[in-house]
Amino acid sequence: MEKFLQQLPKLAKDKHNENKKFFDKLKKKAPKNMDYIMQDLHDREFGRTDCLTCANCCKTTGPLFTTADIERIAKHFKMKPQQFIEKYLRIDEDNDYVLQSVPCTFLDAENYCMIYDVRPKACREFPHTDRKKFQQIANLTLKNVAICPAAYNIVEEMKKKIV
Repeated sequence: MEKFLQQLPKLAKDKHNENKKFFDKLKKKAPKNMDYIMQDLHDREFGRTDCLTCANCCKTTGPLFTTADIERIAKHFKMKPQQFIEKYLRIDEDNDYVLQSVPCTFLDAENYCMIYDVRPKACREFPHTDRKKFQQIANLTLKNVAICPAAYNIVEEMKKKIV
């Protein structure tokens, strides 16, 4: 896994143009059963992928924190939302709340999330490969294949299944 993780950014970069063309074609005309295909690919990949052996998303990127995320996590820590913001978050160039730094503050040494039950929506949904109308998030997916081995594998399988 470690070796694959090291190669992943280069693999994703090498496949970027191919993937972009594939998604452009998909946006123009997606199969009618696209959501079912994606759900099946997602379920199969995550049936054999253990995020705890990887946690690359937590180590290399930070999620966006919605107001609801901030309120829920602050409550979990018995803090006021503003205290949580001041201690853990910053506003990025898109005016979104993000972590002050990566790896994620809430990731422990065994790749467990210390706030798993109250984690941000972006973390719960990552890598977004089971999302309805998946073809609409092509740009996000192109970024995620460089971070998440499961997303990379799902896109590779997609290209074989949808021609």
